[in-house]
Amino acid sequence: MPSAPTNRTRRQFIKDSTIAAPALAIPTVFVSSASAAPGPRDANSKIRIGLIGAGNRAKWLIRALSREVDRAEMVAVCDCHLPQIATLADEYRKSTKSDPEWTAYQNYEEMFDREDLDAVMIATPDHVRVRAAMMACANQLDIYAEKPLSFSIPEGRALVQAVRKHQRILQVGTQQRSTANNQYSCQFVREGGLGKVHTILVKNYSGSQSPTGLQQQAIPEGMDWNRFCDQAPLVDYHERLHRRWRSYDIFTGGPICDRGSHALDMVHLAMGWENVAPKRIEPSTKAKSDRERGVRLYYPDGTVVRLESDGGPAFGGIFVGEKGKMEINRGRFACNPTTLLAPFEGEESENHVGNWLDCIESRQEPNAPVEVGHLVTSVAHLINICRTVGRPIEWDQATEQITNDKEANELLVKTRRPDFALPTI
Repeated sequence: MPSAPTNRTRRQFIKDSTIAAPALAIPTVFVSSASAAPGPRDANSKIRIGLIGAGNRAKWLIRALSREVDRAEMVAVCDCHLPQIATLADEYRKSTKSDPEWTAYQNYEEMFDREDLDAVMIATPDHVRVRAAMMACANQLDIYAEKPLSFSIPEGRALVQAVRKHQRILQVGTQQRSTANNQYSCQFVREGGLGKVHTILVKNYSGSQSPTGLQQQAIPEGMDWNRFCDQAPLVDYHERLHRRWRSYDIFTGGPICDRGSHALDMVHLAMGWENVAPKRIEPSTKAKSDRERGVRLYYPDGTVVRLESDGGPAFGGIFVGEKGKMEINRGRFACNPTTLLAPFEGEESENHVGNWLDCIESRQEPNAPVEVGHLVTSVAHLINICRTVGRPIEWDQATEQITNDKEANELLVKTRRPDFALPTI
């Protein structure tokens, strides 16, 4: 057997062995990879993948990747807490009935230097994701990045620029874009099935909280706490900061950026807002804390998106139009009147990772491209800023600046530690 091809040769093989694709463009029709997947690949041309972040989300990713063994393989896993990689290996054995064949790393920069990779999956906490993804771009790797895509709007824009400069394929982990039922219902709204949509109701997910009142604990064995903190301040270790980082504002924007990214993504997909941002956001209800304020988003076409209730679909919204209402949630929808749209009768499928691999091979745009992920995440960040200042903010999408409030505009930028600066694009 000939030796395995080099990184450059393997990528050239992928490029040369597929039909020429059109220039990258955000698709107007979303195709399930279940019907578009290519045939089996030669073993030597398998896509070699590294994983950064071996926590709970990584379990879902390796299960999804295990369905693609004919064309992709996980060869390296990185986590700043090494015991977490061992836990992930146990999960792999349970789900695949085989032992993992990957190399463990604690530093993803070292993984990039040592491994012959084609692509990387990034399932880190929010504040780590963009720097790792930009370094992956510079190493000519394609990327699957979990949502929310960024920790701030400026760093999200930097990632968009890096992806386009290096001509990489980046899939954002908003997997409902590859769910056939969601594609069906969103297309109905987008093509005017409800008539003019004037109001959309979205669950009012909160922001994050300050990490106050936590007493210092001993750093566990195998943990590089400095790398976990990354761009954030190097605070004292506490298990809650480690295990429940999604609650704290030094690492994340909170539930509005987490589950809210899925909900807002379905709103944008259904409305065709792939390049449309709200022009104004204003606080609309009071709450126990600023991070829980209700808000309203005003879009250029006159549609108002209201985040004012703790109820409603967890991963979508309720669309109110001239002809009726539709609730879109993960993998299901409901209409009022019920005769608006026939039940979905296609195959219940979701293969977001498969769609990413399809696009690595074809060099076509994936279902959740980087610009869309950046836009939806930016909306979540703007909601948090509006809540913080407690005043209406006006957004200039072209310049990505808040134009009416200097204090609010200054909140767009988060201070990074110098050792974890973003790479030059």
